[in-house]
Amino acid sequence: MGLLIGVGNTMPQFPYNYYYGVEIDTVVANPKLTRIGRPELHVSLPIQSRMRRCLLKDDGTVNYYLHANDSALRDTGAAADLSGAAGQVMVEIPDHWRKFEFEGTKWRVFLSEFQLPGFHLVPKCYRSAYEAAIDRTTSASPKLCSVVNKAVAFRGGNNNTAYDGQSNSLLGTAGTSTSLTNFRTYARRRGTAGKSGAGWNCDVYNIQKICYWLFVVEYATINSQTAYNAQPDANGYKQGGLGAGVTNLASASWNTFNGYNPFIPCGYTNSLGNRTGLVDFAMPAEYGTALTTQVPSYRGIENPFGHTWSWTDGCKCRIQSNDGGGLSEFYVCNDPSKFQDSNYNDYELRGVLPRAEGYVKEMLIGEFGENLPKIASGASSSTYFSDYFYTSLPATGESIRGVLFGGAANNGANAGFGCASTYYAASSTYANIGSRLCFIPA
Repeated sequence: MGLLIGVGNTMPQFPYNYYYGVEIDTVVANPKLTRIGRPELHVSLPIQSRMRRCLLKDDGTVNYYLHANDSALRDTGAAADLSGAAGQVMVEIPDHWRKFEFEGTKWRVFLSEFQLPGFHLVPKCYRSAYEAAIDRTTSASPKLCSVVNKAVAFRGGNNNTAYDGQSNSLLGTAGTSTSLTNFRTYARRRGTAGKSGAGWNCDVYNIQKICYWLFVVEYATINSQTAYNAQPDANGYKQGGLGAGVTNLASASWNTFNGYNPFIPCGYTNSLGNRTGLVDFAMPAEYGTALTTQVPSYRGIENPFGHTWSWTDGCKCRIQSNDGGGLSEFYVCNDPSKFQDSNYNDYELRGVLPRAEGYVKEMLIGEFGENLPKIASGASSSTYFSDYFYTSLPATGESIRGVLFGGAANNGANAGFGCASTYYAASSTYANIGSRLCFIPA
């Protein structure tokens, strides 16, 4: 990293030379952020640059890493088997340290490879390279997976066989029309490896949040749909964002085409390897209108937002009616063995959410960087956090709701890395709601 670390020391000699981050002023509408910390680290991006695709076995060990520039290959250059037989296609996210700091109207997030004063450990974890598919080889016990496989046992969406062989085929796409409860069950069928004997999970809120902050620091923006720019600026810093993503479909046309089911094949961005970028996808003629959408990948994570919503586990909301308490509260659980849908036991209150939907002006943030909204009014698709928050209130009493992230193919400028919805209970199923596969090591 260019600076001397004392022999035998676990801490740098000058620790504050070893962080990088961003600062935001909550009264400034521009979503572009100020870079802080050591400038060279904003060029080398030592944490983000160690994110890489691999094949992860059910026992939680890496079978092999994939080629940095082409995920169809192993890192040795030999052909890779992405079908699931050799493991799940995952992105390894390295352990690192993170800190949030507040001063007046400003807050800052810092990242470091080292344990610096006041920083919290972000443990190594794995998130699926693709939106999760469902392996129905054993029909009575489906498993969640991250694969490139067009066999009928891996048919995506709502498993509609009528589309097979057509341009709206679900073969090779992500699985949807599945509840959060079942996504959790399907993931756990991969085995008992990992944290608390429950390392295999569907998309995990804390891991989604890790990816969010890595992106925000790398691109110094909280508008993830800023136009993509492959070239660094004059300082060597990343600029732009990830573009609109797969969010520009017309709702009625998508419904007619394949009933709001997924249509981007898993692995469509394999040509990018571990790199961030976009791959064009031309909608078939049967969609009804000539349309090209762009499939983004962030550091190997395909479609980090858009295309289909993602159910996230390890978080939930208590949403009360106006006459039943009038609160919307956000809770988080850090122990995957205690994820459940029936109550708030073992979940920590992390903040109060807005009662009405709208574009996010402020996030909860707090000590652990919660990326759910604090204020969802007074912003737009190009100001402040630039992503939309969807919510609704029960007519009476209160509801336990899950959290969806990312937005879907028809959500346009409302979608994004920080777009969230608290509309649905964990039992809800829709054709445009899927999840991802995650693994939390012991």
